[in-house]
Amino acid sequence: MQSSNRIVTALKQNIARVVVGKEDVVELLLTALLCEGHVLIEDVPGVGKTTLCGALARSLSCSFKRIQFTPDITPSDITGYTVPSLTGEMQYRPGAIFSQIVLADEINRTSPKTQSALLEVMEECQVTVDGVTYPLSRPFMVLATQNPVDFVGTYPLPEAQMDRFFMRISIGYPTLEDEMDILERYCGESTPMQTLTPVCSAEDVLSMQQEVKQVYCSREVRGYIASICAATRATPMLTLGASTRAAIALVHAAQASAVLCGRDYIIPEDVQRMAASVLCHRFVLSADARMRGFTPEQALGELMGGVRVPVRLK
Repeated sequence: MQSSNRIVTALKQNIARVVVGKEDVVELLLTALLCEGHVLIEDVPGVGKTTLCGALARSLSCSFKRIQFTPDITPSDITGYTVPSLTGEMQYRPGAIFSQIVLADEINRTSPKTQSALLEVMEECQVTVDGVTYPLSRPFMVLATQNPVDFVGTYPLPEAQMDRFFMRISIGYPTLEDEMDILERYCGESTPMQTLTPVCSAEDVLSMQQEVKQVYCSREVRGYIASICAATRATPMLTLGASTRAAIALVHAAQASAVLCGRDYIIPEDVQRMAASVLCHRFVLSADARMRGFTPEQALGELMGGVRVPVRLK
């Protein structure tokens, strides 16, 4: 576990050379990486969504591709296609998804049909074309960005697609001091991104992912997570609550949170820390809740307040 903490610290410091003052966001991103999860970064233009993804990719000794999603991209552009070779046999040409770290930039600007090409990829880390399955290299992570304000020329992500994302995060505007620091770093001839070098190998990432899976989750904590998810399905505030996939994701996120805190067991605070980022993007508010101005985060906070928190006996 000490090795994991050392690597995570090195990743945080490396990314902080480019992304200023967003330690909590970086920690969530690394949590998803340790859990083999995919991340949807949703925020207004110009706050550093693509920069954050690029900084993580440059910090890892992993292959990286950026896919600029537009309305004319087809599923075969993502997954690949087969063509006849000179011998008459069908030859597979891999698509853009074949990389370890994939940036799906402005994912909501492509059609639902193309978005659906990512479902198998994100769930099973493989692509099936013409009945043949092709596995992707691990570690594998999709980092998707979207602008929640601009609705012109966009296609809302369907619930099935949202449920494939391990977590959703928002960067937000920097503070005055952080923005001054950013301006200082970017006013020279070279940008901080150009100076980044890898501090972690693919083997290191795989080792940390295995370590996270060994973190102990007690029956009481499992019951706490199950009760939270059950409450989201029973409340009139939500027409769609947390799925079983979401409950599993929350367990894994809490395991990673424990590792980042230097523990080999989960406590309720780990669950509480991860719940909003893992669950809220999967919710669909009821019409009444929307009229009352509720947000998914507010609904979750109210529901969690009614769930009994397990107490450790000393």
